[in-house]
Amino acid sequence: MRRLGSFLHDAWALARPYWTSEEKGRARLLLAAVVVLNLSLVGMTVVLTYWQRAFYNALEAKDAGTFWSLIFLGGEADGTWFPGFCVVAAAYILIAVYQLYLRQALQIRWRRWLTREYLDNWLADRAYYRIALTDAATDNPDQRVADDLRLFVDDTLTLGLGLMSSVVTLFSFIFVLWSLSGPLEVLGVSIPGYMVWVALVYSVLGTWLAHLIGRPLIRLNFLQQRVEADFRYALVRLRDNVEGIALHNGEADEKRGLLARFQALTENWWAIMTATKRLTFFTAGYTQVASIFPIVVAAPAYFAGRIPLGGLIQTSSAFGQVQGALSWFVDSYVQLTEWRATVERLTGFQRAIAAARASASGPRPVPGADQAVTLSGATLSLPDGRVLLRDATLRLEKGEATLISGASGSGKSTLFRALAGIWPFGEGQVHVPDGARALFLPQRPYLPLGTLRRAVCYPLEAALVPDAEVREALQAVGLGHLQDRLDVEDAWERRLSGGEQQRLAFARALLAKPDFLFLDEATASLDPAAEEALYRLVAERLPGAGVISIAHRPAVAAFHGRQLRVAEGALREA
Repeated sequence: MRRLGSFLHDAWALARPYWTSEEKGRARLLLAAVVVLNLSLVGMTVVLTYWQRAFYNALEAKDAGTFWSLIFLGGEADGTWFPGFCVVAAAYILIAVYQLYLRQALQIRWRRWLTREYLDNWLADRAYYRIALTDAATDNPDQRVADDLRLFVDDTLTLGLGLMSSVVTLFSFIFVLWSLSGPLEVLGVSIPGYMVWVALVYSVLGTWLAHLIGRPLIRLNFLQQRVEADFRYALVRLRDNVEGIALHNGEADEKRGLLARFQALTENWWAIMTATKRLTFFTAGYTQVASIFPIVVAAPAYFAGRIPLGGLIQTSSAFGQVQGALSWFVDSYVQLTEWRATVERLTGFQRAIAAARASASGPRPVPGADQAVTLSGATLSLPDGRVLLRDATLRLEKGEATLISGASGSGKSTLFRALAGIWPFGEGQVHVPDGARALFLPQRPYLPLGTLRRAVCYPLEAALVPDAEVREALQAVGLGHLQDRLDVEDAWERRLSGGEQQRLAFARALLAKPDFLFLDEATASLDPAAEEALYRLVAERLPGAGVISIAHRPAVAAFHGRQLRVAEGALREA
């Protein structure tokens, strides 16, 4: 019971923010409309049970006039006027269509709001970066945003409205069934409304057995979402690294890796199949027995002449509605297990984001009046605790070109990450000039999805950068042949060579006009002549910018007036 309470608390914690957000007015109005339409469907079902009684009584009495009037526009039967079946069916269809339509409108609005909130929190304070470095348990964040939020919204509304309908149906039909069933004598004791008690016992027993049989599905559905996401992620990795795999002739190893992940998926699926098979044996038998059970129970009264055929049919229908309402848990058990797995994954993701944002450590840039970027008392470590730099101090002036060298793995790139304020492992202070703009160009530039124009202007908003400036920047860095493809959408990270991507990154620098430009082996894929041309271009176009480079080639040193070296955990003048 404690675990159930904790789960419901987590589910409410996920759902509540939307219903108290800035969209609460429209959301609550939509929900109210869906609830009213849902309740209207229940009310029409109640009306239909009385219509069925009149209809079957007319059949039993061979009353053709009443029969046809009940089929079409309606008429009087058993002293009561009833609408025709065509009228009721038309109204039922109209209400059912708009109930579904408005529910779907609510689903997409809720999902849109949740997606924005999760993206805001995941991207804020670079939580996504820290989670990727430190929290291996929070797997596949993309799946949690894309799939789990959709499943949570859909299942919450479907199960919530289904439960509400079941409760209303139960209280609506329990009085109908009570009045129809009459008393039953058992060992000299009169039991009033005995059909109600039979339905209650039947449903409670079924619910208890369904939970016992289906309980393993909770864990299995949680695991299935994880292995599905792992397999999909591996396929995306293959798609995004086709050239590297092809150059290494790595198809066989990739296939082994993919099949291993798929094997984990299929093994868990077989376990779900086995558990579902056992549960389906029970639920299918339970449903089949329920279809005939009320007629068997009420048949003695019918054969004794105490109720007509219409009464028997209405009793069976009312019993089915009461039993169905009480059996909501049995009928929804599989979906409930999937919903629980989704809630647990989203709750875990939410906690990981909160922990990552709360534990934001490491050197953080602080604006100051000084016109230089300074790093003081910086000790930088790897996630495993190994120290790369200890008590490092650095001052970078505007207009000054500084080269940082050192052996691979000595901590040069980690130093850049600390200056950018994204490295969480370490301590120290970073001061940047107030309002200064810094741009970091890594060895492998990031190219976002979309047009070439967006890739060149990133992270600026492409629509705000004049077309002539974009074209001129491409021409300046040696990519003039791409000027006519600015608005073409393509997989540019695969379409452009490594050298072209690095040229494109320099075009970004020309457009962004940063005060400090950090180059982490940003010309490593270029030939010496192209490398020299780009460094000269930066010196000409960005004369007031501080340029800080990480490079191994001795020729690069000629473009820098100052040289530093990282060695043995220290940063020293070279």
